[in-house]
Amino acid sequence: MSQQPPVRSTGSPPPRPDASMSLLNNVMDHALDDGYAEATARRAAEGGGMPRPLRAKLGLAAGLVLAAAVVTLGAAQAQIAAPIVAKERQELIDRIDAETTAADELEQNVEKVRAEVGERQRKALEEHGGDQAELVALLSGATPVRGPGVKLVVDDAKGAEDGGGGPRESSGFADTGRVRDRDMQRVVNGLWQSGAEAVSINGQRLTSLSAIRAAGDAILVDNRPLVPPYTVLAVGDGQRLSTAFQDSADGQYLHVLQENFGIRSSISVEDEVRLPAAPSLIVRTAEPRGAGAAEATGEASADTGKGTS
Repeated sequence: MSQQPPVRSTGSPPPRPDASMSLLNNVMDHALDDGYAEATARRAAEGGGMPRPLRAKLGLAAGLVLAAAVVTLGAAQAQIAAPIVAKERQELIDRIDAETTAADELEQNVEKVRAEVGERQRKALEEHGGDQAELVALLSGATPVRGPGVKLVVDDAKGAEDGGGGPRESSGFADTGRVRDRDMQRVVNGLWQSGAEAVSINGQRLTSLSAIRAAGDAILVDNRPLVPPYTVLAVGDGQRLSTAFQDSADGQYLHVLQENFGIRSSISVEDEVRLPAAPSLIVRTAEPRGAGAAEATGEASADTGKGTS
């Protein structure tokens, strides 16, 4: 029996010289990452396209061009409308000036007529006042006066604001720091009761028929608005008048307003104060009735229980 020749095993191939550099070879064989390669292939399949940064720049440029166009159009429209607006504004200013001039003329006419009426009323008082003509003119405010007296200044509290409700509306006190018409009423009445012979507020002479009212937040004296501070001048014995007023109930009321609500006030004795005549007077006269007229109306008076004027 013949024997098979022994099979010689072939040896393994010798190792590559760069076997130890497999990582470097892998990097060189795959220079692009698979993700980049896939993205490149997808763009190629879609027919290419514009890079994203370039698209963003073009979009920004288009937006800027659109904004510039809008601004330019607005400026052009404003330039076209400017003459029309200027013309309308000038017409409005001319109308305001004309109406203001007309109102000033009417006010001057009113003041002129008021002065004439006041002068005639003063003459009537002088003619019919007899020996007491000067006293009647003084008490009625028909003539300017000067003499010793006091100067009382009343002003709103610092930073006073409009407000409503609170104790002022119910009890007569202030809760807003603003001087009200009833405050000035009490001040003036207190000066009269303390011995003042003549009184004025901000140059407005007060008489027995004068009215101090309110229109909103404004104080009116004989329907003429006044603004703070309110300067009250009173003719009389200065020191005595000042002391009597501060000790009176109305003087204490003003002190309470000052302490609790910040309303500012100051009083000083003056050697001489000057008060103007009242701008307008109301002359009322009474005539004695004859005996025959009294007898004729006596029965009617007895029946009604009311006198006649």
